This record gives sequence, C-alpha cells and structure tokens, in this order.
Amino acid sequence: MLSGRRLDLLDPSPLDVEISDIAHGLARVARWNGQTRGDHAFSVAQHCLVVEEIFKRTNPAFGPDALQMTLLHDAPEYVIGDMISPFKSVVGGGYKAVEQRLEAAIHLRFGLPPHPSRELKALIKKADTVAAYFEATELAGFSITEARKYFGQPRGISADMLPIEPMPALEAQEKMLARFHEIEAMRGAGTPA
Repeated sequence: MLSGRRLDLLDPSPLDVEISDIAHGLARVARWNGQTRGDHAFSVAQHCLVVEEIFKRTNPAFGPDALQMTLLHDAPEYVIGDMISPFKSVVGGGYKAVEQRLEAAIHLRFGLPPHPSRELKALIKKADTVAAYFEATELAGFSITEARKYFGQPRGISADMLPIEPMPALEAQEKMLARFHEIEAMRGAGTPA
C-alpha cells in the first residue's frame, strides 16, 4: 500500500488498514469495467458516496455507525478490485471468503462490528441496487426498461439528488476521505447522523 502498510490477503490484520489506502485505491477502480460515459471512469469511491447518500436519505433513523459501514460497503475492493456480479457468481466462494475477511479487518480497524447485521446488510444492498439503477441509466447505456428489469424502479430518489457525474480520481478520493472523517466526527461525538 502507498501508506507503507503490507496487507496479507489470506489473513488481513486491522492494524494494516488505512483509510488513505482505501480511498486512494477505490478512487482508481472503475465500476462497470470502465464501460461508462464521460471523461473519467465512475469509480468505486464515487459509487460508495452515492450508496451512502441513498442510504442516508432512505434510512434516517440509522446512526453514524451504519453510515460508516455503508460508505465502506465496497472497501475490500481497494485490494481485490471490482468484479461485475455475473463474474463473482462464476468465481464463487473463494472470492467471497477473501472479501469477508477483508471486510472484517476494515470494520474492526475503525471500531465497527466485523460485519453488518442481516437487517443493515439488506438495507445497504437496497441502496446499492438503487445506485446501480442510476449508474446503469445515466452512465452505462441501459434503457429505463432494461434497468427496471435488473434493478427495479427506485422510489423517492432521483438522479439529481446524487453525485452521479463521473469525477476525476483525486476528487473522488478527497470526497470519500472527507465524508469518512465527517462520519467519524459524528461517531466520536455520539451524535445521530
């Protein structure tokens, strides 16, 4: 890692996880295998910001721990990259096991439970699916009909509410770091989001 940390993929230690490495890596990993419109790739870091914004708007009762887990929902991809869902299915359990070990190390590093509860995981997944709908229709060339088929029709959220325009990697990295630290400040103060 650029921070100088060395992370063991098979046995990741929370002590080797740095938010600067996560934000740097995710800002340079393209969603949709880079098959999006615009001058810049739509990065996983920007996707995390979009998902957290959707989650925050649709689940106002949840506090900053849930917001932080939502922001970090794809954090393991800073090490293992982003794979499109159909390919993850083909790869199977080994990929998932590595991803889960990384998720636990990341969460523990920041004082979060190793994994979100079943309820929280389902709500994060729902926000992730809404984000995928808008990414598909706004950036990846899907028709509305096609996106509805794969992702359903979002309710209560529109594209203009979201930071969906692809941004340069450095900007996505800085915005992810800034949001992480905002949420950390809320967690430290014990205040609701």
